[in-house]
Amino acid sequence: MSMEQMDKMKKKLPDWLETSRLRTGQGDVASYIPELAKASRDALGIYIADSQGESISAGDCGLKFTMQSISKVFTLILALIDHGEEAVFYNVGKEPTGDDFNSMIKLELVEPGIPFNPLINAGAITVSSLIAGDSPEEKSKRILEFFRKLSSNDTLDYNMDVYSSELETGDLNRSLAYFLKQNGVLKDPVEDVLSVYFRHCSIEVTCADLSRMALVLAFDGVDPHTGEKLIPRRYVQIAKTFMVTCGMYNASGEFAIEVGLPAKSGVSGGILTLVPGQYGIGLVGPSLNHRGNSIAGVHLLERLSKEFDWSLF
Repeated sequence: MSMEQMDKMKKKLPDWLETSRLRTGQGDVASYIPELAKASRDALGIYIADSQGESISAGDCGLKFTMQSISKVFTLILALIDHGEEAVFYNVGKEPTGDDFNSMIKLELVEPGIPFNPLINAGAITVSSLIAGDSPEEKSKRILEFFRKLSSNDTLDYNMDVYSSELETGDLNRSLAYFLKQNGVLKDPVEDVLSVYFRHCSIEVTCADLSRMALVLAFDGVDPHTGEKLIPRRYVQIAKTFMVTCGMYNASGEFAIEVGLPAKSGVSGGILTLVPGQYGIGLVGPSLNHRGNSIAGVHLLERLSKEFDWSLF
């Protein structure tokens, strides 16, 4: 982006953010995980990082929140690094579902009974079982270390209150996992797999952490600040494709039309997105629309994409 456009973003972003913040009253925070219900409905923050170490931020970008479903992008990448494409996609499909992210209906109706893609809950639970390690603790340790590396933040850790809350209330996810176990998709004990899954969903980040992780994807797996290759380009390509087709739950098509960028949302209100070859973007806005995406966050990203012609399409 030119300096002129960068200056425009710095000047306009706070006002655009406040305009989007007005939308928060039209949504609500996630309440089915009790700890998430404590989030501020009116919060909204964004952090945009570029390859030169420059950044632009606005709003409540220092707010800490858990990754939730955003973590699924990076556990997929780690499973691919551990086992390769053939083994991963033997156990999970590559297609969007059009159903809610926690639905099990297609597992029962469609042969061969594997999850449609890695970004719905059933798929991400399956992917969690494929992370290399001899115990749930070792798998979780490897995931956390990978996330710390990608975010350039060695202090990333779990929010144990959210983790405990998910363990206590995750009965639908248990149902999905036992169904997968019955179908032979899961080989490990269900509670072991779920402990890994709930842990990576409860890793606590800021918008800046997400933007750094997104920046690695924006540069095809290379950290542009260090030049280190952290992810094979092929696996970044796979992850970004899933982000476009499935990353915003069953509003992914609408998001592709209105914003046109690879993105992944989480029910804590986080959104990770990127402009290929330019920016990594982390955003948080806990007030969600009926699809489970940040209502103000999506509005703000639509504004930015149209102002700077970011859409890939």
